[in-house]
Amino acid sequence: MTSLTGPRLAAAGIDAVALKPTEVDVSSAVDLDVDTLAIDYEGADHVPAPETVERLADHADVRVTTPVRAEGYDPLDDASAVDRLPASAKRVLVAGHSAYLSDEEAGRAVAPRLRAAADETDDPWVGTEGIERLALAVGGTQYELLSRTTARDVRTLRTAGFEDEIAVYAPLVLSTSEDAVLDAVGDYAARRAPVRKALPEGAPTDSRATGRARDVLAQAVRDYALVGSAETVAERTERLHDIGVDTVVGYPARGLEPFLP
Repeated sequence: MTSLTGPRLAAAGIDAVALKPTEVDVSSAVDLDVDTLAIDYEGADHVPAPETVERLADHADVRVTTPVRAEGYDPLDDASAVDRLPASAKRVLVAGHSAYLSDEEAGRAVAPRLRAAADETDDPWVGTEGIERLALAVGGTQYELLSRTTARDVRTLRTAGFEDEIAVYAPLVLSTSEDAVLDAVGDYAARRAPVRKALPEGAPTDSRATGRARDVLAQAVRDYALVGSAETVAERTERLHDIGVDTVVGYPARGLEPFLP
């Protein structure tokens, strides 16, 4: 297959691509030259059809994010949505973001459900945000968000003898324009607690930011996302691989179009 994607993503050290069904046509990812596709969960109304997942799995390893507290994905109650997944689809086990859960679902205990789901799943990735200790206890590939402490955290895990794989997720913007980067991931970075505290109250978090807000955001997008030229991003991903990260998962924050043939 001839594609403009291969050189750009490969040159940047990106191993996998995260797909958000509310933002992109998931089926178009068949043209991405990466080995792994991770489909995020953004509510039951946006789960791709099983045939779409199966078609993607003909081109790459496909992982579907499954929130263990949500109806249809709960291994201790209703797992009917899991049963509808193609056999070729692997899973990313997460507690589930409250934005996509009912009050009843959000009140369910995470630990027993995560353990039960892991026991029933072949080669799971386990989303660790907010449940790091539980995820480590469950085992499997630890799926973490890129942050200011990622390098230290990964080194600590490896030094302690952690031998399972580690995957790191980060928004990806291949652009040298600071305005373009801020428009794409400024708001994402601003939601991180240290950044939120450092920003002036009410300051814009996109290319309109000026003064201290712009200074804070310019650093934050580099801490929490992979941004810049392909060469700049490649230097960052190479460092991540060198310290023990097995898979770098890029979320194309400006859509898939820049990476499609």
